[in-house]
Amino acid sequence: MIEKREDHKEPCCCFAPMEGITGYVYRSAHHALFPHVDRYFTPFLQPNQNHRFASRERNDVLPEHNKGITLIPQILTNRAEDFIWMAGELEALGYDEVNLNLGCPSGTVVTKYKGAGFLAKKEALDAFLDEVCAGIHIRLSVKTRLGMASPDEFEELLEIYNKYPLKELIIHPRVRSDFYKNTPDRAAFQKALKASRNEVWYNGDIFTPGDWEEFHAGFPEVDCIMLGRGLIANPGLAGEIKGFGFPDKGRIKEFHDMIYQGYRETISGDRNVLFKMKEIWFYLLFLFPGSEKYGKRIRKAERAAEYEAAVASLFRDLDIQQGCGYGAER
Repeated sequence: MIEKREDHKEPCCCFAPMEGITGYVYRSAHHALFPHVDRYFTPFLQPNQNHRFASRERNDVLPEHNKGITLIPQILTNRAEDFIWMAGELEALGYDEVNLNLGCPSGTVVTKYKGAGFLAKKEALDAFLDEVCAGIHIRLSVKTRLGMASPDEFEELLEIYNKYPLKELIIHPRVRSDFYKNTPDRAAFQKALKASRNEVWYNGDIFTPGDWEEFHAGFPEVDCIMLGRGLIANPGLAGEIKGFGFPDKGRIKEFHDMIYQGYRETISGDRNVLFKMKEIWFYLLFLFPGSEKYGKRIRKAERAAEYEAAVASLFRDLDIQQGCGYGAER
């Protein structure tokens, strides 16, 4: 049992959604072994005009697949009618909050004016939020970027957000054209924090406990942070930030094994299971210094036996190192 440090400021830590990785199999394993995340957000759900859940999306939000987890479903659409329908379905499943994705920078999403692409259509976004807020019976939160190309766009966007009673406004202070490059614009975040009428949460490049301490020193009034890539690379990051210390290698292996077993039970075929596991290893390898040749074996594995042997050798031969993880080399 990892003991918590005394006299430690404890923020609310939320797990950002990541398409293809943070589904219910991953979330269940993470919550079981690293129970320091306060809220999880689903990878975005896309309502269709037929108003029927895709089976994969329904499985991801079923209460029996998310026991003991505080889960916020995230919705990606620019059609108020579709958002209202899906929010109603989620309310019927017991959810009391939904989140609107206005941050996804993917080209296939943005060209349809969804995700961050919706930020380019400010009048349409305003009308959308007006209709949605009048049409749903549960709380609405928004995850947003600063704009499409310039942080200056956010002043007008914030005027729109301030018109509506959002549960929280989660700001990733990059523009769409940044994708995940460059440095989050903390100056723009500061302006937004002062001008927002809604509670503001922060998302962006918190990869280590030191990153949190630095952020908190500059923004002591922000109590909730959303962690993404850093938490996938170091599953114990939220616990570290809250003072529970660095996880040991045995716990990381147990975490891997739970996810792997969960995928083998829910996905058919070695190829499909290994594809999912390799997505996780892209981040998890950062915990293991000197893991290049082991990572190459994992990536090249085409059958379960090859994969299992590659993973076993990595856990046998290498140790994890505190201070490593995605972005920690900065």
